[in-house]
Amino acid sequence: MASVGEDERWERARRDASRLWHITLSVAGDAAPLTDVRRGLERLAHDHPFLLTSRYACDHAEIRYWEEARDLHDAAAVALRLWGEHRRTAQLPPWEIVGLEVIGRETYHQRIAEGYGPPPAVPVGVHPF
Repeated sequence: MASVGEDERWERARRDASRLWHITLSVAGDAAPLTDVRRGLERLAHDHPFLLTSRYACDHAEIRYWEEARDLHDAAAVALRLWGEHRRTAQLPPWEIVGLEVIGRETYHQRIAEGYGPPPAVPVGVHPF
């Protein structure tokens, strides 16, 4: 039987361990040329290797990827910075974030198994809506 100290250390280690979070980031704004949007999203995918798929139109885009983080708060904070931090280097449109979904890996797979939520990101890459 583990002592109280061992139980506390185990619980702390479990909480501090990184987990995978499925991120869906939606952005929108004034219309931009489709070729510019596509190139920007392709550069973002190159800069952010965990990017699964991006869908885009001239005035909005959706980015889906996996993020490794300690908890939902950390994953959401990173996701909310993604567009702004890469906007200049990837030459992304000056759009604003209009939606964010962060779910754990288990929840993602449960939704897929039950037929809810978006299908797995196949094909991977940058695609028009």
